Amino acid sequence: MAPPRSFLWSRRIFLTVLTGFVLLPVYVMVSSSLKPLSDVTGEFRWLPSTLTIRPYIDIWSTVPLAKYFMNSLIVAGAATVFSVVIAVFAAYAVSRYNFRGKRVFTVTVLSTQMFPGILFLLPLFLLYVNIGNATGIALFGSRGGLILTYLTFSLPFSIWMLIGYFDSVPRDLDEAALVDGCGPLGALFRVVVPAAIPGIVAVAVYAFMTAWGEVLFASVMTNDETRTLAVGLQGYSTLNDVYWNQIMAASLVVSVPVVAGFLLLQRYLVTGLTAGAVK
Repeated sequence: MAPPRSFLWSRRIFLTVLTGFVLLPVYVMVSSSLKPLSDVTGEFRWLPSTLTIRPYIDIWSTVPLAKYFMNSLIVAGAATVFSVVIAVFAAYAVSRYNFRGKRVFTVTVLSTQMFPGILFLLPLFLLYVNIGNATGIALFGSRGGLILTYLTFSLPFSIWMLIGYFDSVPRDLDEAALVDGCGPLGALFRVVVPAAIPGIVAVAVYAFMTAWGEVLFASVMTNDETRTLAVGLQGYSTLNDVYWNQIMAASLVVSVPVVAGFLLLQRYLVTGLTAGAVK
């Protein structure tokens, strides 16, 4: 039975309004990034009177954007790799083996997501400073400290989601691999991991996006040499002026890796999140 015409028209109107609501800020960002600064700070116009790509050139010299970009790439990439590797081993152990404290471990991992991140800011700051004073290991103001910080955020959710996905992989596959001569690690990497690629990709995307756009801890735990993009964009605002056109251009440039990765891995991401939520 076909839906009534009123429903079809209501759906079209709703989707049109929703699309406009989503695309309008993007249009403002793109148009502002192609305007001279005087046009951006002046009266707003929907259609730019002058188009220029100069802001996309100046963003690299106004602030050391390339250095910030590399810092973000290293920090987010390392946090993603460590999060995926540790989560795979932890989730496989919880999914396939029974041990004392298993339920407590699972509940504890999930309960860490209830606390706001700002609650850990001061304790981590003091911990990193004291470790540096006692051992000489520079965690505060270093990429390593920021990677460790982001790992504590993404790892609990990654473990929890992969536990659900590994539970959806039949244990008969593990038993068949063991019969064929594989050990536990062989069964993990040859059977379980290939079958759980969507879930692993979803974990990787989540961990990368968490580290890529984080501002609070990056603004406290970094210095001029280790500053990331999320904090470095503040450099376009000076005491004398705010380079709005360059801010818009830089925001679009730094969004490209995340948007491109999400579009390329969207199929795996949806499948992985669905399986993790159901299980």
